[in-house]
Amino acid sequence: MSLPPLVEPAAELTREEVMRYSRHLIIPDVATAGQKRMKNAKVLAVGAGGLGSPTLMYLAAAGVGTLGIVDFDVVDESNLQRQIIHGQSDVGTPKAESAMRSIKEINPLVTVNLHQDRLDSSNVMELFAQYDLIVDGTDNFATRYLVNDACVLLGKPYVWGSIYRFDGQASVFWAEHGPCYRCLYPEPPPPGMVPSCAEGGVLGVLCASIGAIQTTEAIKLLTGIGEPLVGELVVYDALEMEYRKIRVRKDPECPLCGKNPTITGLIDYDAFCGVVSDEAVEAAAGSTIVATELKAKMDAGEDFLLVDVREPAEFEILQIPGAVLIPKGEILNGSALSQLPQDREIVLYCKSGIRSAESLAALKAAGLANSVHVQGGVLAWQAQVDPSLPTY
Repeated sequence: MSLPPLVEPAAELTREEVMRYSRHLIIPDVATAGQKRMKNAKVLAVGAGGLGSPTLMYLAAAGVGTLGIVDFDVVDESNLQRQIIHGQSDVGTPKAESAMRSIKEINPLVTVNLHQDRLDSSNVMELFAQYDLIVDGTDNFATRYLVNDACVLLGKPYVWGSIYRFDGQASVFWAEHGPCYRCLYPEPPPPGMVPSCAEGGVLGVLCASIGAIQTTEAIKLLTGIGEPLVGELVVYDALEMEYRKIRVRKDPECPLCGKNPTITGLIDYDAFCGVVSDEAVEAAAGSTIVATELKAKMDAGEDFLLVDVREPAEFEILQIPGAVLIPKGEILNGSALSQLPQDREIVLYCKSGIRSAESLAALKAAGLANSVHVQGGVLAWQAQVDPSLPTY
């Protein structure tokens, strides 16, 4: 559907701006009026990572007058494969500051606001109220629901994107004109069911494909041109080079934007999304060891089975010596239980401790009580026992 422009135009364009944005100005649909609207616009990017990188860079190049960046993380070397707004010299520095430097190099006419705090229920409403449009590039469900709920409560549109391995999705959610994110995904997936990019990986260039769609949708909303993806979901399969559009209808029973909403304020999003399931927390209580304890057990020659519950590709990158690979999915569906001994201690580990805790709960439920997991996973082993190993 066509929508009116989100932003009123600025009073004028300077000579420098006319020269810089001339290729926009000669597009009849954009022209001077559209460029003035972008100059007057305030857009907030939630995250300066894989999706935030191309989005921020192209919004800056397009002439969006004010860009906000909310990100509390620092640049890690593993980010550089896809987060192109950062470079080698930025490793170890705050992502928001690194992104600002790149933006200023692309377009010094843009005002950049940094918000280097974790986005949560205590600050999201005040922060979002300062901007016309939100672009969501987060990679966890708790923040996605937080962004959605805040935008609905504030009456603001936002552009959403998601990436995983070779697949991407994008849409525009604006409850005043169509569905919200809860209409598409009423409930988050069970904890640990959907791997993050850190666990499952992502093709770096996929970020550019989905980030470009997000940027295009943002420009359409700001200027009032074209038909934004309100009520439509774009699904991209990079391996098949196939784009599909799926109609998303507003759910009249949506607890947030439906006829009789039951969610009228922000909630506890970590609890709602179950960052770690109650079963995993209960299983890990009293059955958790740290990496140095695992090393001590090895040095003492104790008899136990060390099980890596990550995916095969992760196992190839690095592993703890002596481990056997049994992916979490095979433990949760029960197919691997026959491979596990009844008379030996089982020690589980993953990348950071979440998947191993979920696997531990499954073993306990199957009667394998003599099981523990390693807090912090292979990352803790690398940090505390063998720093010569790579991380990912």
